Amino acid sequence: MRKKVVIIGGGVGGTIAANLLSRRLDGRADITVVDRQGKHFYEPGLIFAMLGGVDPAKLWRPERTLLRKGVKLELNEALRVDTEAKVVHMEHGPARPYDYLVLAPGARLDPSAVPGFEGNAHHFYNGPAALALRTAIENFEGGTVLLGPASIPYKCPPAPIEATLLLDAYFKKHKTKRPVKFRYLSPLGRAFTIESVSPVVEKLFVERGVELSTFFNVDSIDGERKVVNSLEGEEAPYDLLILAPPHRGAKIAEDSGLGGPGGWIPTDRATLRVKGHRDVFAIGDATDLPLSKAGSTAHFEAPVVADQIAAEILGRPPKMLYNGHVMCFFETGFGKGMVLDFDYDHAPKVKRPTRLAHWEKLAFNRMYWATIPTARL
Repeated sequence: MRKKVVIIGGGVGGTIAANLLSRRLDGRADITVVDRQGKHFYEPGLIFAMLGGVDPAKLWRPERTLLRKGVKLELNEALRVDTEAKVVHMEHGPARPYDYLVLAPGARLDPSAVPGFEGNAHHFYNGPAALALRTAIENFEGGTVLLGPASIPYKCPPAPIEATLLLDAYFKKHKTKRPVKFRYLSPLGRAFTIESVSPVVEKLFVERGVELSTFFNVDSIDGERKVVNSLEGEEAPYDLLILAPPHRGAKIAEDSGLGGPGGWIPTDRATLRVKGHRDVFAIGDATDLPLSKAGSTAHFEAPVVADQIAAEILGRPPKMLYNGHVMCFFETGFGKGMVLDFDYDHAPKVKRPTRLAHWEKLAFNRMYWATIPTARL
């Protein structure tokens, strides 16, 4: 009997896993991607959208065009997994049975977790928010720009720092009525989540005149007074506030009893199986792995999941284990950037931003639709 593989989520991880499984199994299994919208978004482009460099409407493609012909696409909302019955309950229609399940639903934004966030803080983690921030930037007359993560973890750890440096470059080219001052709020004792990269970031902050406030954990926002309050009792005034919103694990994980603290799915770091469930796997932002929540992470995890499932269906030993590999670009403004390449055992080694890294990032943006989702690895 043909095996049934169900993949929840049509992002980077889900799309690559589906296409690789289709290629390797060559008709030996029914592979279905369940996605609510059927739209595949290139989220790294949103940081450029906030500066007017790209239209968010151009950052997506129909998911169907990115999947191999042998992969089915179901436009539906996956609500809950019953791991005993091995079915996924849907918003519309009957439950879908599975032999193997891949959870790649991503993370969800939860701005309401910080009182006062909505209506006072900007972010660029979806298209409408990036456009609203673009308008705020265009109308900004000067003063203090406050940036940072509202809490940890959040998608794309470099993003708030990238936004700080890109905006610094932007306002040095676009004059305002009053001087613009940047202050970065970090909940840690350093600027960046990855310790080996922090000294480079902190040196850039000094060179660019960005004030760094460490051990600042956002508690609430007072929109009338225009201050951010920290758990430590500190106040930070602002004229323009840009925060990575709080993130939680996927709702389907919580509703299925598969989510740990914060809703993140407990996942084996090597096989990417959901702990306690041999036939369920997790990819990308939804996991509790101590890695960057980024498309690059899902990109390198997806082939491992595809290999693990294909090996069982084909009756062979698996050939791949995940070593924590992540590779991402880090824009620093003024046409320069850095590349972060690391895994579980090797921290990234970064010296200084280069023009080459910036151009590599732009090239990757152009190649994305032809390489990553279609599993041309």
